[in-house]
Amino acid sequence: MGPHQPQPQHIHQNPRYDHRHGRSNLASCAAASAFLLLLVAAAAIALFILFRPHDPTIVVSAVQLPGFASSNGSASFTFAQLAAVRNPNRNMLSHYDSSLVVLSRPQNQVAGFMFIPAGQIEGGRTQYMSASFNVAGFPVTGNAEVVEVESRMKLKGRVEVLKFFMHHVETTKLCTVSVSSRNGAVLGFRC
Repeated sequence: MGPHQPQPQHIHQNPRYDHRHGRSNLASCAAASAFLLLLVAAAAIALFILFRPHDPTIVVSAVQLPGFASSNGSASFTFAQLAAVRNPNRNMLSHYDSSLVVLSRPQNQVAGFMFIPAGQIEGGRTQYMSASFNVAGFPVTGNAEVVEVESRMKLKGRVEVLKFFMHHVETTKLCTVSVSSRNGAVLGFRC
């Protein structure tokens, strides 16, 4: 070996140093992983709060009973209802398996029934729905001047959240309708 050639150096490694250095790397990876998990969880919670699905709202605006006829303690009529269904979500609501039921009071027996056709309501929009069907054999008790009818509108569906998740929504609106037993005029309703 000449004077200009580098001399080989022998480095003595301290086993304690290597052990501490390995622990330090492991602790750094664990801290970084915990921070990333915390960041992902915070982002998921924020997205859920911003895009959290809400059930639709139903407002019944009119009820009519045209074609009312009463005899022998029972009545027959056409039940007609107009309702506004609002989708409070940002995404589209697809509704299906929805129904409108008429119940006799106070027995709560089903007197009439109708499926509401499936459809879609855009995010933040209101859709007006009208439904009418015939009811026969509705019980009219005694000499009552006023008969009560209960309508139950149930809307079921799903909302797509962030293009990946489907959230099921359901809402029901109950209304009690006061009807004249003479001519079927609607005297009032409360929902």
